[in-house]
Amino acid sequence: MPIAVAEIAGRLGLAARRFDIEVLPRCDSTNAVMLGRAEAGAPSGTVVVTEEQTAGRGRRGRTWFANPGDSLTFSLLWRFAPGTAPAGLSLAVGVAVARALERVGAGETALKWPNDILKQGCKLGGILVELVGDAPYSAVIGIGVNLRLPAGLPEDVRATSAAIGAPGVAVDANEVLAALLGELLATLDTFATQGFAAIRSEWLARHAYQNVPVRLSSDFGPPSEGICRGVDTDGALLLEVDRRVERILSGEVSLRPV
Repeated sequence: MPIAVAEIAGRLGLAARRFDIEVLPRCDSTNAVMLGRAEAGAPSGTVVVTEEQTAGRGRRGRTWFANPGDSLTFSLLWRFAPGTAPAGLSLAVGVAVARALERVGAGETALKWPNDILKQGCKLGGILVELVGDAPYSAVIGIGVNLRLPAGLPEDVRATSAAIGAPGVAVDANEVLAALLGELLATLDTFATQGFAAIRSEWLARHAYQNVPVRLSSDFGPPSEGICRGVDTDGALLLEVDRRVERILSGEVSLRPV
């Protein structure tokens, strides 16, 4: 089923009033499109979703491609009241995405710091949050989710990837997007008034690497190993090294089990 605004709005009910959704048949990156619209004054709740994304951006410069019918890729602009601290926002969004995907039948999900959604240890989706240049209380939230794995996916990529649907099974993108927007609305409203601290316990309950040995690698220094002790109320990763807990803040850190 093609992505249709009326279908999504019908599933959202009254919550549809909080969103302004536009479907693009094709674009390079929904985050790039949304950043331009945000700087031009687009209202909070603006959503851009595309049928096909050709140059999507992930963390550390990685590319996220979205082919028609295989992936759901969209960006949401959210404007917070002045004084709202963005610390932990990507983690809060992760909780909302995990809730929504479980609602639509993806099965049990887990979270990997700072922005990956996992299913059976494989990547089901990703999040990229970018703050708008001159408006530090506005964020463009980009989300990509695998609806199904493409038939031509290289085996090394397939081995680390997961999807909502089984091979050959169609997934209703309208149902998935409506569920995601509904959960994002509830979570972002909570975040706006209480910060990540109010969501932290649920994030920890879904944390894939809680209290296990991990290796952290960064572009700015040698890798380090320790025990992952979760995250603090600001969303910083807590890594126990030689009985001392370090706070990891950099968004350029990748996390792998030892």
